[in-house]
Amino acid sequence: MKGSDAEQLAVSYLQRQRLVLVAQNYRCRFGEIDLIMRDGSVLVFIEVRMRTSEQFGGAAASITPSKQAKLLRTARHYLSEINGEPPCRFDAVLLSGTAGQAIEWIKNAFGE
Repeated sequence: MKGSDAEQLAVSYLQRQRLVLVAQNYRCRFGEIDLIMRDGSVLVFIEVRMRTSEQFGGAAASITPSKQAKLLRTARHYLSEINGEPPCRFDAVLLSGTAGQAIEWIKNAFGE
């Protein structure tokens, strides 16, 4: 399964939870945010991770402090482009299994 497949699984799952897709694969010089969605009035920056095995700590362990810092800088850049400061949070969607059949959604996975 490719990263784009994992992201599509995550989008479908989150839309079933009533989140609305705003942007996918937002890129700037600081990095990339997999998904930007709205959960009511909250803007949610989402990192999607897929792991077929729990070896090396699984999907959650792959969101390192340096990766979190890149996501924070990228989110700040996105907010500067939209000229707004809505309530925000950082979530993680962790997919595991050979086809991403196990989905774990972690709200407020990290932040400033």
